[in-house]
Amino acid sequence: MTTIYDVGMHRKQASAYPTSRMDALTDGIYAVAMTLLVLDIRLPDDFRPGNADEMLAGLVGLWPRFLPYLLSFMVLGLRWLSAVHVRSHSETLGGGTYVWWWLFQLLLITCVPFTTIVVGRYAQFAPAIWLYAGNTMLVAIASWRMLVLTPDLGYDHHFRTRQVSLVVLFASALLCAGLSFVSPPRSLWALALNLATPILSRLGSKPDSSLEG
Repeated sequence: MTTIYDVGMHRKQASAYPTSRMDALTDGIYAVAMTLLVLDIRLPDDFRPGNADEMLAGLVGLWPRFLPYLLSFMVLGLRWLSAVHVRSHSETLGGGTYVWWWLFQLLLITCVPFTTIVVGRYAQFAPAIWLYAGNTMLVAIASWRMLVLTPDLGYDHHFRTRQVSLVVLFASALLCAGLSFVSPPRSLWALALNLATPILSRLGSKPDSSLEG
């Protein structure tokens, strides 16, 4: 005899998604997004260097596009690494709120190459910085919401590191947007603060010697 409980469990299982499949799609989107970042770093088609000095000057001229590439690659790489260490121990994840936030985060990740191209070409204009920083802040918000909604997490130092990394990511993007009102090209350096995440995480997890005895 089928009970209401059995019907409810069947519906719950039908709306659940294998964690391995979701992880595979996430890995693939991160891989593609990180690869697409480099496509805008290229010499002009009409570039015809006549000597080594002109060739060197042409390569140096790519720096305005190379910096956003490095920053975006770093941000995506750190996001992926933190997701590897902090993940659900469940074999399936239920549908609903979590899945929609997960899809929203992946949507934002696919936008990173576009925002990187825009800021690489027009870093002298504040709106380009706002677009780049805004997308980065939304990535941080979506990632934080997923962290809250993910079931069966291990609350260890990796979890603490991911919390710190998301706070730093959001704060650095907000600082980047603020500095764009003063100097748009230099404001991008605010995102380099994400490199300090491992240090901040170790400081935050260091036990208080005064409590030991």
